[in-house]
Parts: sequence; C-alpha cells; structure tokens
Amino acid sequence: MRTLKYAILGLLSKEPMTGYDIGKEFSKDLGEFWTAKHSQIYPELKKLLSEELIVYEIQISGEILEKKLYSITEKGKLDFVQWLKKEEPIEPTPKDVFRLRMYFSHHLDAATRLQLVDHQLIQHQERLTHLQHTKERYSQIPSADSEHFGDYLVLDYAIQREMLIIQWLEKIITYSQK
Repeated sequence: MRTLKYAILGLLSKEPMTGYDIGKEFSKDLGEFWTAKHSQIYPELKKLLSEELIVYEIQISGEILEKKLYSITEKGKLDFVQWLKKEEPIEPTPKDVFRLRMYFSHHLDAATRLQLVDHQLIQHQERLTHLQHTKERYSQIPSADSEHFGDYLVLDYAIQREMLIIQWLEKIITYSQK
C-alpha cells in the first residue's frame, strides 16, 4: 500500500499546496507520526497526477518563478475516503535503536548505561515540552467534525507516548541504582 499517497491526498483535501508546502507539513504536525522526504513526495505527486487523483495549476511567483499548486480531484477524494474507511491491522512494533541497546545493556557498565538513559530522557522531556506547547493552541477539544479534531487526537497520543517513555526511562534509572 502506498501510504504516502493517502497522506498527500489528505493534505490536499484540506487545501491546494505546492510540493514544497507538502514537504513542510511532514516536518510539522504530521512529523509526530509520519515522515516523508522531498525525494519521496515528488515521485508520488507524479503518480497521483497520472492516476488523475490530483491536478495542478501553474502559479507565477515574482517575474519568472513557476510553482505547481496541486489540488485533489473528485476521484482523489473518493479514493481517499475509501482508504479512510478501511480497518487497519495493528502495525509491527517499530524499530528503535535505543531499546535494542537497552536489551543488550548488561554488557555496559552502569555509568555508560545511565549516560545513555539520561541523554534519551532529556530528548524526550524536550519533545514533551514542545508537544504540550503545541497543544496550548487548543482551548478545548475540537468538535469531532472539525478539521482540527484529528490533529488534536494525534497530538494527545504523542503527549501520552512521551510521558510513558519518560516514565520508562526513569524506571531504568531506578532499576540501575539497585
């Protein structure tokens, strides 16, 4: 399945965008659970055009700079909604180099293990702070039919995920001191 296809269709269902704008979305809110590089986005846009799921118009910026502004077609909207309705099996556990290192951490001395854990802890605390700051844009939970509802759900999950990881890292510190 070309999941990137549906991520792009979902973005374009919100508003027309350039390829560059689509790439920026993957470094913002979407980046909390899905990533894509420009080198992946542009070939996918080409496929979506050939499948007639999107179209584009040329916009002139300045005197000569041309930009393609992509938008979703009715066929693209139907395909996107069909995909949204599919039941999804649970994904395999994602690879995590740090957890793999902890699995084999009995080969490390206690000071090195704690140093690695502390480094992870700081990073996850910073990410949690960032996510909580992002959540401040919501004074309340958006209504279920709002375009912001899905963003809120995923943001809430990301905050809970980071809190759980922080708790786990703190447990590692406690376990290591016994």
